[in-house]
Amino acid sequence: MSSLPSRSRDSEKNDVDDKENEKDNPLRNDIRLLGRMLGDTLREQEGESTFDLVENIRQTAIRFRREQDLTARHELDMMLNQLSNKATEAVVRAFSQFSQLSNIAEDMHHNRRRRSYLLAGSRPQAGSVAMALERVFSSGTSGAALAGFFAKAVVSPVLTAHPTEVQRRSILDCQLTIAHLLNERDRVRLTPDELRNNEDGLRSAIQILWQTRMLRSQRLSVYDEIKNGLAYYHYTFLTEVPRLYAEIEDLLERRMGAEAPHIPPFLRIGSWIGCDRDGNPFVTHEVMLHAAERQSALALDFYMGEVHRIGRRLSLTERLVDVDADLAKLAEASPDRAISRADEPYRRALIGIYARLAATSEGLGHVIRQRRPVGPAEPYAESAELVRDLDIVIHSLKQHKSELLARGDLRHLRRAADVFGFHLAPLDMRQHSNVHEQVVAELFKFGAGRSDYSEIAEEDRVQWLLTEISSPRPLRSPYLGYSEIVQSELCILQTAAEIHRRFGPAALPNYVISKADGVSDMLEVALLLKEVGLLRAGEKPRLHLNIVPLFETIADLHGCGIVMDKMFSLPYYRKLLDSRGNVQEVMLGYSDSNKDGGFLAANWELYKAETELTKIFAKHKVELRLFHGRGGTVGRGGGPSYQAILAQPPASVNGQIRITEQGEVIGSKYADPEIGRRNLETLVAATVEATLLSHDTLGERAADYYRIMEVLAGDALAAYRNLVYETPGFTRYFQESTPIREIAGLNIGSRPPSRKKSDLIEDLRAIPWTFSWSVNRAMITGWYGFGTAVELFVKREGRGENGLGFLQDMHSNWPFLQTLLSNMDMVLAKTDMGIASRYAELVTDTALREEIFGRIEEEWRLCVKWLFAVTGRTELLQDNPTLARSIRNRTPYIDPLNHLQVELLRRYRSGDATDAVKRAIQLTINGVAAGLRNSG
Repeated sequence: MSSLPSRSRDSEKNDVDDKENEKDNPLRNDIRLLGRMLGDTLREQEGESTFDLVENIRQTAIRFRREQDLTARHELDMMLNQLSNKATEAVVRAFSQFSQLSNIAEDMHHNRRRRSYLLAGSRPQAGSVAMALERVFSSGTSGAALAGFFAKAVVSPVLTAHPTEVQRRSILDCQLTIAHLLNERDRVRLTPDELRNNEDGLRSAIQILWQTRMLRSQRLSVYDEIKNGLAYYHYTFLTEVPRLYAEIEDLLERRMGAEAPHIPPFLRIGSWIGCDRDGNPFVTHEVMLHAAERQSALALDFYMGEVHRIGRRLSLTERLVDVDADLAKLAEASPDRAISRADEPYRRALIGIYARLAATSEGLGHVIRQRRPVGPAEPYAESAELVRDLDIVIHSLKQHKSELLARGDLRHLRRAADVFGFHLAPLDMRQHSNVHEQVVAELFKFGAGRSDYSEIAEEDRVQWLLTEISSPRPLRSPYLGYSEIVQSELCILQTAAEIHRRFGPAALPNYVISKADGVSDMLEVALLLKEVGLLRAGEKPRLHLNIVPLFETIADLHGCGIVMDKMFSLPYYRKLLDSRGNVQEVMLGYSDSNKDGGFLAANWELYKAETELTKIFAKHKVELRLFHGRGGTVGRGGGPSYQAILAQPPASVNGQIRITEQGEVIGSKYADPEIGRRNLETLVAATVEATLLSHDTLGERAADYYRIMEVLAGDALAAYRNLVYETPGFTRYFQESTPIREIAGLNIGSRPPSRKKSDLIEDLRAIPWTFSWSVNRAMITGWYGFGTAVELFVKREGRGENGLGFLQDMHSNWPFLQTLLSNMDMVLAKTDMGIASRYAELVTDTALREEIFGRIEEEWRLCVKWLFAVTGRTELLQDNPTLARSIRNRTPYIDPLNHLQVELLRRYRSGDATDAVKRAIQLTINGVAAGLRNSG
């Protein structure tokens, strides 16, 4: 074990790997260093016997994994069965902590390799903006086309509060300290004393980790989720987003000179946190307003801090430098009258900007956390005024021999103000269409005397809604007694209008409709917006929010093109759309479609939906913006973002894309500034390439490829639904073979795990569904059905050109299938049937266990068999050695947690429901999720 100083077969293999792959030696050294320090901490805190126990369990678990050795299995059972509750918790924490430390070392190694690559002067890497622009220029794309791209581009990762983030903020902050200290060792040549201090810092941080409670003692509130989400602006977004813009500008200037296009703020970080009401009764109007207020306060606090810091540095005297007339005027308007700064116009100008920011912050109702301004000033009416003032400072510096000062921190601050404004992040409201229907039905009943809205046909609903939307007459009355849910929804909509008034329309630009499957679902929201003044009726109507339908299930995806075709055929809706720049956003749900129809069918239906939407939007001459509801794990649409965007159907990206970022993936992507900027850069690069370079290489082959995928998806759908929804006893198997009930007890989110109080899989949310299958290592959400589909296809078509050969040809030429199988390859590499079989033993009905696990295991064999046959590979992750190494490094510390969890679940379900056992189960869930890194 690299964490403990022992010599086992796997450590000897690592020694061989060291010689074969020297570039990974620093990573191994970091893992060994952190592991040794954790081992020392374990000895100090828990004793030598616990240290030896942890190592013995680890080596035995490795033996079982490699050889499926029954003797190792028996030894492992004996050790785990004999553990006391106290020893169990210590062992679980040891493996969990090492898994997390390995993650930190791995992230730092990614940064190290990237820096090494850049220092070597190599060509830009795939996924970088530099490579994307190089490819665009090489393709002959004109400067006008590039300027046109940036003029309309929208790239927006959207943070959500979906509950799979298992890390506490205290743990995350400690991990960031360790990352910083590791980075210091790598980038700075330390003296012996500095090295000792660095190692003391690492040991101290690891000791704090060991002595810090890993689990939350209470379930997260939505207020907690808002606070946690804002932390990533401190960590990464406020500083790294402006740096990325600067990199893009510099690349274009070096290539195009004065002809380089202006780069508007096309990259923005969105958020659902505090505004996503779908299935979450704790998101109220107070919570939504709190989210908007906290975001705004954070933005202004950041600007004030930066203006003060920059102002302290800009001590330039007008005795030595000239200034523009505009800068002189800005300095003169400052409330600063200190004689000591009378000759320092830049300082006085920035002190004036600071005073105006302070007045703006107070005017918006925020408490000033920075120093008080030197005097009173007029507040800014909008963030564009702040940008103009900063432009005056920057322009004067440029004109008077201070270009470097203009292009430094001031440039970044100016871009931050342009991107984040006074609202920080655009918030999306979200609610389920059934709720809208209930509210509208009650409004019609009381406001128009029509009591049968819920019973009438879709066509009649549309006519009712259009009549009311186009009329300035309100349906709502303050004198009527509405039901509690209607009062709540109307109150939230009124709060949305207040957010627009206080923080501007950019603070809350979108309204997402869950389970949208008809025109009336969109018009109902339009009516509700009209009732609070966010839609102005009349001959030239104006809509103040984007109405965004979310198509989630297989059936919804299949019919989304028809819905949007009907929507665009309504003249009044087209007028509303014109007021939004003729842009319509559509959200596609990855997780619910996967839960509904399985991995292969869901991905194909999503691809077809995008293709159909592209045609419908082109027919009606409407600009399409797709919003991808991707999760972290492949079962929820996750996987590498760069490949996923490039694999979209031709013309479906078109410069505009939004993607959800959720759960523990937010932390892994954006907690570290350097990694965060790289992930944002990847989204930008992929969008540039997908829009400006031709990826429609299928030609005449497309029809055959689509036909075959339709057959494969149909067979995969049938296999998946037969297992999950048509097999008697499957729900019982799922509940007993996974920790779903125990996951529901984790304090990892404010949202309930099911939409209703029910044990039905249909009512369970997709997140805990996928999370459960990930934790028990069966991971069926990322592969089940593919093997059966290909097996049936090859049996029908043969192994020649019409069968397997055709599939191989499809994989060679079609990015969609390449990405699909690459993601499935990753999931299969993390899947472990040996461990999954241990969870299956928790099912008390032997016949049910053997039937269902037997089917799962057989499908896994078929998936691996046909994945290799189609791709030509002979082992999992053969073409992704970095990920293979990552999984290899982590599994020795994840596997024991799974084995322990099985034993703990057995105890708990047999009646040992003590707090100690429950806490240990939750710790194992935490540890496995952190180790897998994309669990839900």
